[in-house]
Amino acid sequence: MQAKKRYLILLSAGACLVLLFCLGGLQLPAAGRSRHDRRRNGYRPDQPWPHFSDPLHPFLPWDQPDTEEYNVHISPGQKRDVNAGVYKGKRCRVDSCFDFSRCHRNGFKVYVYPQQKGEKISESYQNILSAIEGSRFYTSDPGQACLFVLSLDTLDRDQLSPQYVHNLKTKVQSLPLWNDGRNHLIFNLYSGTWPDYTEELGFDIGQAMLAKASISTENFRPNFDVSIPLFSKEHPRTGGDRGFLKYNSIPPFRKYMLVFKGKRYLTGIGSDTRNALYHVHNAEDVVLLTTCKHGKDWQKHKDARCDRDNAEYDKYDYKEMLHNSTFCLVPRGRRLGSFRFLEALQAACVPVMLSNGWELPFSEIIDWNTAAVIGDERLLLQIPTTVRSIHQDKILSLRQQTQFLWEAYFSSVEKIVLTTLEIIQDRVLEHGSRSSLMWNSHPGGLFALPQYSGYLGDFPFYYATLGIKPYPKFTAVIHAVSPLVSQSQPILKLLAAVAKSQYCAQIIVLWNCDKPLPAKQRWPATSVPVIVIEGENKVMSSRFLPYETIVTDAVLSLDEDTVLSTTEVDFAFTVWQSFPERIVGYPARSHFWDSNKERWGYTSKWTNDYSMVLTGAAIYHRYYHHLYTSYLPTSLKSMVDQLANCEDILMNFLVSAVTKLPPIKVTQKKQYKETMMGQSSRASRWADPDHFAQRQTCMNKFASWFGGMPLVHSQMRLDPVLFKDQVSILRKKYRDIERL
Repeated sequence: MQAKKRYLILLSAGACLVLLFCLGGLQLPAAGRSRHDRRRNGYRPDQPWPHFSDPLHPFLPWDQPDTEEYNVHISPGQKRDVNAGVYKGKRCRVDSCFDFSRCHRNGFKVYVYPQQKGEKISESYQNILSAIEGSRFYTSDPGQACLFVLSLDTLDRDQLSPQYVHNLKTKVQSLPLWNDGRNHLIFNLYSGTWPDYTEELGFDIGQAMLAKASISTENFRPNFDVSIPLFSKEHPRTGGDRGFLKYNSIPPFRKYMLVFKGKRYLTGIGSDTRNALYHVHNAEDVVLLTTCKHGKDWQKHKDARCDRDNAEYDKYDYKEMLHNSTFCLVPRGRRLGSFRFLEALQAACVPVMLSNGWELPFSEIIDWNTAAVIGDERLLLQIPTTVRSIHQDKILSLRQQTQFLWEAYFSSVEKIVLTTLEIIQDRVLEHGSRSSLMWNSHPGGLFALPQYSGYLGDFPFYYATLGIKPYPKFTAVIHAVSPLVSQSQPILKLLAAVAKSQYCAQIIVLWNCDKPLPAKQRWPATSVPVIVIEGENKVMSSRFLPYETIVTDAVLSLDEDTVLSTTEVDFAFTVWQSFPERIVGYPARSHFWDSNKERWGYTSKWTNDYSMVLTGAAIYHRYYHHLYTSYLPTSLKSMVDQLANCEDILMNFLVSAVTKLPPIKVTQKKQYKETMMGQSSRASRWADPDHFAQRQTCMNKFASWFGGMPLVHSQMRLDPVLFKDQVSILRKKYRDIERL
């Protein structure tokens, strides 16, 4: 009897399950879902709030009837149907929708379609194209291209926008190289339109990649698309302002704990979170302000709180709040992304994200848990308690990381574009991709090129992190431009002095002279190898080529007429070992802003500060040879070669742009002179009155390309301990430096 009851119960349960399946009311989880999939859908075990892949359908405001006009939300099924025309290649990944053979032939090159006559293009999209065309990736030959970018403006696909480009579908399909979007990259900031603001672009992107702002995790194709930040048309094309954090305050708390100031949407998508902010606002340390006063019909939709909210909104200055708050709330707007995101990063105000389902910008490479608090729209009331519970050490760490990320990847359109291209290049050239540490620590992925090495210890930036030191020897590279006619020439004296250094591993003489190479017996015998290399094309930039014969981390760069003693060389190298990411040397120069001419000036006067150490007598890491050759555009290197001048200034610009620090000047026993040779071609170059004017021109040309002045002034000079002290000379290690 009992057995029959059990059978009946099991039969009834089975029938119920079948019925539920038929009605679609029960869905079993996928058994094979991996941890990566859960993280992609928003799950992060170390975050204060859980993530959910699907945002909840918002409740209706208490004063809003359930009318057809208001009910603009659509079901997930309808949303998939709407997006079907846009994401026909939704299953696309690099392995399935990308032609790698185009990249293996010529490397990672990017082709921009020529602009078509009569086609309007926004300033923001023009800045994107200019950034690509000014980069080392650009090629004007489509046959060499690995990646293609449209000249048709795809940034704003809101049909109500004046920037909207009509008939884009037909125009794109008619492109001869379109090939269903294969190996194409499409940039987009705004998609969809009122009232639902879907991710509809209005044309079939085929197999093209998307670099898109406000993209959802639902539509984001991992390892294929790139999520970019939403930026305004005022966002600078190059350079950009530095972060606002000038010094670290301990404890790291500011006047306000949490702030927000922005629009409140009374109806439609994106209105719910902002409508609820008044519940958390306390007008003391949590100041969350909204206004209904925007748009033409705001008074028609006005609710009972609008007047009070508007009055409170006008009492506060947004910039003052931004710069004086520990955390900044970044709720979604009509779309998932918001301008508040970049504003908070720059202001060193830790972003508190409230936008469920948003694939954060550059999420593939950036660990946002180190720079932001990822919240949940459904747990709004818990936010104040959560941010108050964050320890001050963590707040300081978060704040510092906001500044690093802002300056490394977000401060200009150029950096956003280059980061996008570098991410794609890492996917295409997997053997040379960057590690997470490269992307998330100084100086960032744009300056840490994996083509140089796959080992972090080969870069000058990670010694402290890895707990290692640079190789304790250097390679001297002497730049020779004059024929060897006498055994008393300074180059031979210099070679002998450098070879006596206990830290010298080898000497390379770069022969950039028009005369033939001297015979081997003309060079003096030394205790270290002397390698003579004929310069490539006899141009100035050849002194910074990444020669395979340079096997040490440190490079001692020398002009042929430099006068240095062995003691001076030893001391400079000892100092460099403590600052391996910087230029350390002797001849210092400076820059200044000429307000009368409104341009940068160059000075060789000996003053109380400096911003450059010339490479005629300086030590730096060999990685900068690779960076100079691979990172800088051909236009700047060609300018240096044509003028036969300014290569030392350009190297200082590059290193300061990477480190955000000045070089280091060390003591020398004699004043460095630009020339010691009365008959040399170099002497005639320095005596040329146009030479100084050329260096002024170089300063401004370089500053223009870098988007600002990267050089940093310093008043620090490092001397040996006991230098000039009134003690016995026998007690001093570098005693020769004091002898005049």
